[in-house]
Amino acid sequence: METLTKKRTKAILIDLAISGVVTAGVESLLRKKIKNEAFHALVTPTVVFWGLEYAQLRNKGQTIGYKAVGLKLENTEGATPTCDQILKRVAYRDFISTFDYLLKRKNFEQQDGAILPHDCVAGTYVKEL
Repeated sequence: METLTKKRTKAILIDLAISGVVTAGVESLLRKKIKNEAFHALVTPTVVFWGLEYAQLRNKGQTIGYKAVGLKLENTEGATPTCDQILKRVAYRDFISTFDYLLKRKNFEQQDGAILPHDCVAGTYVKEL
């Protein structure tokens, strides 16, 4: 595993921990209104994680995890990713990228870990600061 990929893994784990705390708070507020357990198990964590990631990447190109490990997400022009790029990236990563890893494990990382399959689809890359 490349050094940049290891940093990306640490960053997403930090972001998942933060999202878990926020999800617990949101879930406690929604529990009175929504009684469906499947909603709380599947929809709430996904929406909170995607929402936090989208807001952070849209504003500065970094999530809290990326900032902590010294990474930044940019599009191919070197600017902050657009709304469409961020949405494509997170959707592809969470739904399809797992199959890419299982089917094409040797070609999963490109450019020393700066580009993963969800970055290719979205037209983004991660750089070290």
